[in-house]
Formats: sequence, C-alpha cells, structure tokens
Amino acid sequence: MAVSTIKATLDKDIETVWKIVTSLTEYQWRSDLSKIEVLSENQFVEYTKDGYGTTFTVTACEPCKRWEFDMENSNMTGHWVGQFEEKGDKTEITFTEDVTARKVILKPLVGIFLKKQQARYVEDLRKAGLNA
Repeated sequence: MAVSTIKATLDKDIETVWKIVTSLTEYQWRSDLSKIEVLSENQFVEYTKDGYGTTFTVTACEPCKRWEFDMENSNMTGHWVGQFEEKGDKTEITFTEDVTARKVILKPLVGIFLKKQQARYVEDLRKAGLNA
C-alpha cells in the first residue's frame, strides 16, 4: 500500500476548479487520457492514451468541498480523496491517493508512480489555465 498527497493553490475561483476537476465530459486538458466512459451516475472508466481502463466509483460528493472515489484496474485498487478550499479568489486543492498494487512486482513502484501521476495532474491543471 502507498499513500501520496499533493497540494496546490490555483488562481481560479472554487466553482471553476470544481467544474474542471469533476467534469466527465470536458477532460481534454488531461494529457494522460484518451477518453472517459460514464457507466452510471456514480461510476465511470478512464482510459489512458494506450487504452488501459481504470474504473472509478464515486463514494462521496460535496460540491466545491470534497470528491471521493474508489478506483480499480488489473494492477491496483485504491481510494482517492479530493478536497477543495476557497482562499479568497483562489482555490487550494488537496488530493490524496491510497493505492494497493495487485501484483507483487509492482508494490515497490507504487509510491513513485503515484507521485509522478499527481505531479502530471497538477501540471495539466496549469496548462488548462489554472496556474497551479
């Protein structure tokens, strides 16, 4: 099991940040995704550029405050918590991932992978004009 947290302050209001991060249709700002398939109101699948799918099941949603989901694919299971806090005309995000590798060979690499993925996500937010 590996846990990784990233924090960033974004130069946009909380409603804008919430809308961008939680949209399942406007995801083109994400450099790691080819598509998102919505399965139901609380479940969706994100596909990497290589077509590898990860299923997400929303477990909590408090608009402009907290978004949580369980995630699962053939390599891992985990839980993601996104917290959003208004800081004047800016927004502070805190994203925490708790992941368990399914394959023994991947266990030593999970922490490194999580940090890399989180850094890429924040960089993508910067490129989307949120100046993380």
